[in-house]
Amino acid sequence: MTSSVATPSIHVERTRTPRPKPKETELGFGRHFADHMFIADYVAGRGWTAPRVVPYAPFSLEPAAMVFHYGQAMFEGLKAFRLPDGQVALFRVDRHCQRMAKGAPWLSMPAPDPDFLQSAIVTLVATDREWVPASRGTALYVRPTLIATQPSLGVRPSETYSLFVITSPVGAYYTGGLKPVRIWVERERVRAVRGGIGAVKAAGNYAASLQVAEHAREKGCDQVLWLDAAERRFVEEVGTMNVFLVIGNELITPPLTGSILAGITRDAVITLARDWGLAVAERPIALDEVEAAHRNGLLKEAFGTGTAAVIQSVGTLVYDGGELMIGDGRTGSLAQRLYDAITRLQYGDDPDPHDWRTIVSMPSA
Repeated sequence: MTSSVATPSIHVERTRTPRPKPKETELGFGRHFADHMFIADYVAGRGWTAPRVVPYAPFSLEPAAMVFHYGQAMFEGLKAFRLPDGQVALFRVDRHCQRMAKGAPWLSMPAPDPDFLQSAIVTLVATDREWVPASRGTALYVRPTLIATQPSLGVRPSETYSLFVITSPVGAYYTGGLKPVRIWVERERVRAVRGGIGAVKAAGNYAASLQVAEHAREKGCDQVLWLDAAERRFVEEVGTMNVFLVIGNELITPPLTGSILAGITRDAVITLARDWGLAVAERPIALDEVEAAHRNGLLKEAFGTGTAAVIQSVGTLVYDGGELMIGDGRTGSLAQRLYDAITRLQYGDDPDPHDWRTIVSMPSA
């Protein structure tokens, strides 16, 4: 079954100077932006005001805006797809809106009501539906963002915020597709600690990962395998993705204990695998266990999951002084099966038993 959300009554100001659309073969990821954006303003005691879709353009913030000084900023990321009949569907938009509402209080920010945010996204995508590409492997990436805007240097939560949503027609996140990537095992620096904000899509989490990612590239790797902060023993995330391993006949992923983002694609993978009758475990995975499984021939696959890439196969783990090839170094059969199943759902090729697609209605004239 496919759900349908009608376009809400949000003020829409259409651009008078549409941008030229890029060729679908030249999209890249996050390089082009559609004609419009959504904006709403928050004032303490008044709530959200003036929700509107307006032409995409720079906006003005004071140099003292608190987002620049104390890092109150977070975002979400989801996609809209062109279906075979020409309709446009968002994939799991409700879960993304719920996750933003759950994460905002961790940064002392007002939680946008999930229904309000979903209405904003649907309205924006409806307005720019011609920007949703049709080629397989492409989509319209949707980026809701929440920032603190009050001009003040006092160390406290802001009293004003802006919620905005922009969209970008995109191709594949990794240009090699499912081709297995090389991953650097980071044993010193950590991504997040339990009790912190690792489970929130806070902008600062990503800033803190950039230096290690650069170090990984210098080592000839594509991304980083993050270990736990306390013991540097347990697998947590791979790059900006949740991580899965197939050991023996079991699909394993680390549990959500506060330092790992509750990925929407992670949830889809677990749901589908259980639908198929596979053994799925959400439990700690020690790096020692991974190495032992490799020695014993039981480590069959490893892959990351996330909105941008969907599924990304991991072929090799790289350490100081050594490498560990996973399986035969090629994309595993389960990673391929999951990728195919999720993308078929996203593009409307298969029935939607979990009601993950939301059809975007045509905009009103």
